[in-house]
Amino acid sequence: LVGLIGPDGVGNSSLLSLVTGAHAMQTGELIVLGGDMRSKAHRNRICPRIAYMPQGLGKNLYFTLTVEENLQFFARLFGHDAAERRRRIDRLTRSTGLYPFLNRPAGKLSGGMKQKLGLCCALIHDPDLLVLDEATAGLDPIVRDEVLEIFNEFTREEDHSILISSHILSDLEKLCDYIAFLHQERLRFCDEKDRLLEEYGIFVGTADQADSLQDGAVVARESSGFGGVRCLVKRDLVPAGWELE
Repeated sequence: LVGLIGPDGVGNSSLLSLVTGAHAMQTGELIVLGGDMRSKAHRNRICPRIAYMPQGLGKNLYFTLTVEENLQFFARLFGHDAAERRRRIDRLTRSTGLYPFLNRPAGKLSGGMKQKLGLCCALIHDPDLLVLDEATAGLDPIVRDEVLEIFNEFTREEDHSILISSHILSDLEKLCDYIAFLHQERLRFCDEKDRLLEEYGIFVGTADQADSLQDGAVVARESSGFGGVRCLVKRDLVPAGWELE
């Protein structure tokens, strides 16, 4: 399970759309599920093995359709027969608490329930790779924990993987095995979460304080308003006594 982090506008959503084949590459190289995403033939082969939830609550749903109708639609796209559709829909809705609401229009669901239904629609064909763009944004803490548990359940099977972009670092800390960091349109690192927590920290202070650090200490930096800055720093290059998140 890999978490993708980076400032707004750095290209996280664009990268996810390339990983899923939603957009074709123009330059560069990207290997997904054992093949080059520049190849149309490879994209056609592996896209049915990928599920993508774009940013925004319920963005992959049809609001005028009921919960049942949304799930039936996505299951039919992948050729499941009636009995298999029923089995998968019942299993997913019972595990997410949506089963009592099968006949409710998706547009009448709460934000958290929309996100759960979006996940059910994404998981209906049992993908190998689940790609999520800010999947927990806008959810209350209780629903966020429920959604995180759905992710954990999905990755308990060895052939299942998740790539998730999020600005909620506490969620990624609970969930992820690896963290990748994009900054200024470059991949700054991708490593085991526990190792990164040991090596890096977040410093919040003044621009003068950040400027006083030795070369190489600041990996990334952004303004936090009123003359302040927020920096990703290497812990071993920061003076003792400086408070780091």
